[in-house]
Amino acid sequence: MAFFGCLYYAANRPGEAANLREEDFTLPEEGWGEVLLSTSTPRVGSGWTDTGESFDTRGLKKRARKATRPVPIPPVLVRLVREHIKEFGTAEDGRLFRAAQGGGLLSKEYGEVWKAARLAVLTVSEAASPLADVPYSLRHAGVSLWLESGVSPAEVARRAGHSIAVLFRFYAKAIHRNQQRANEQIDKALETDDDE
Repeated sequence: MAFFGCLYYAANRPGEAANLREEDFTLPEEGWGEVLLSTSTPRVGSGWTDTGESFDTRGLKKRARKATRPVPIPPVLVRLVREHIKEFGTAEDGRLFRAAQGGGLLSKEYGEVWKAARLAVLTVSEAASPLADVPYSLRHAGVSLWLESGVSPAEVARRAGHSIAVLFRFYAKAIHRNQQRANEQIDKALETDDDE
């Protein structure tokens, strides 16, 4: 749950969440916390890494190798991470999320869990549709939620690790709806000024 929570509530890419360690989090007893992203471990296949492993630890996407990205996390994710640590602890190398045998978290494994969860909670027609068909959909939903909530596109892009151009290209519908709401709020404010 905490892994999927990181994808949704903090809009982490799966490769970013897979490498998270307890020390990457600020987990206060109450209120908002923070996750400090610094690496990504996408599964790329052993032929594409220098080490021969199927995972490659890299810097954040489209960032300098040592760049970091702090992302505020809501209380619900703070609780999920705390509960995960309490129940499962960490791997020997400090990672929160790991495969059944302790190795790197495989997209195949969390993909199967995601598929089972979809079947358990969606209707038959929803499950047959592309609705949240892959775990990465959680990241898209999280970014859309931020935009729909009125968070400025610049802040959404920063939190998600996007450029503004990428944000506008992939989330144009959510941004447009947000702009319409902003126009309605401005219209109301202008009407109030006219009444005075």
